[in-house]
Amino acid sequence: MTESSAVADETFRALVRDFLRDSLSGDWKGLVGLGGPGREHEAHDERLAWDRHLAAHGWTCIGWPVEHGGRGLSLAQQVIFHEEYAEAGAPARVNHLGEELLGPTLIAFGTPEQQQRFLPPIRAVQELWCQGYSEPGAGSDLANVATRARLDESASDWVIDGQKVWTSLAHQAQWCFVIARTQPGSQRHHGLSYLLVPMEQPGIEVRPILQLTGTSEFNEVFFSGARTAGDLVVGAPGQGWAVAMATLAFERGVSTIGQQVGFRRELARLVDVAKRNGAWDDLVVRDRLLQADVELEVIRSNALRMLADESSGAAGQPSISKLLWATWHRKLGDLAMEVLGVDGLVCRADYDLDEWQRLFLFTRADTIYGGSNEIQRNILAERVLGLPREVRPGV
Repeated sequence: MTESSAVADETFRALVRDFLRDSLSGDWKGLVGLGGPGREHEAHDERLAWDRHLAAHGWTCIGWPVEHGGRGLSLAQQVIFHEEYAEAGAPARVNHLGEELLGPTLIAFGTPEQQQRFLPPIRAVQELWCQGYSEPGAGSDLANVATRARLDESASDWVIDGQKVWTSLAHQAQWCFVIARTQPGSQRHHGLSYLLVPMEQPGIEVRPILQLTGTSEFNEVFFSGARTAGDLVVGAPGQGWAVAMATLAFERGVSTIGQQVGFRRELARLVDVAKRNGAWDDLVVRDRLLQADVELEVIRSNALRMLADESSGAAGQPSISKLLWATWHRKLGDLAMEVLGVDGLVCRADYDLDEWQRLFLFTRADTIYGGSNEIQRNILAERVLGLPREVRPGV
């Protein structure tokens, strides 16, 4: 990094910090710290309005190319934005799936018509998206997808039948990017297509899944003759696997730096709890808290190295990153219960969970969603270490 670029980056950091400070000390002050995994029920409408406030000031889609409505920021400046956003305690975004996953996918694989139709509403936070990947028989094993779509040539529509599960925020989304099998008789990753499907139609039923936390940010989605236009397939029909994998790579991008800042804030609050209730005096607990701090610094260093060398993703870096942060966060939930002791076992009236109880319960999911730990280890074993492929029945 040159001296001039370092100065430019620090100027940019001050710009971001000033904008967030001014915004969050005014009308948006009540949103500080709200939302996020396990807490998506918090102030959704207000956080949606906040996202649109960001859009109005040019703070959405900051890494998108300028020609697609983004800021075209450098990687370093994107990291700075996400760090400052997390440090400010700004509310969790409601447009993550559209901005961070589908948008970059359309920029890379979409037709000009698809880009013109969908990118502006994503940038303006006027249309929300959900992800139609996992199924009852195809969770982290995405190649086992059974949802089917056929092209009705008389209407030039795709007709979709099947079921998706663990679909985050499907009850609030207007659109869904769906992986469906479009070539009869195809198996595994062959014959899949990546379809853009409107959610507000008679052929789609959304059923919320009640979680251990008492909230329902995940859903089952049933497609029964649901339709979407024939030209709303991203990439070539039958070649959706490559597009789907690209989307997953975008999911583990620069925004994870902000996620780790959030983790550090959680750890700092837990250390404060330990010092107040005396758990810090237990040398075993103190050692585990200090070890968590060291591990988090390793996770951050690995993430920055991965982002600095985008080609490293081909060598399994995304899987390593997911394994590290998911396992760390689940362990933090366990550690929170150890710090709280018997107080962690007591629930307030009407199943009103506190911050740490919710963290403990929801982080059980961290090592499952976005690709389970078992799948990530298989990827590393087979694609990086060159070990024999796992035996899969019927394959």
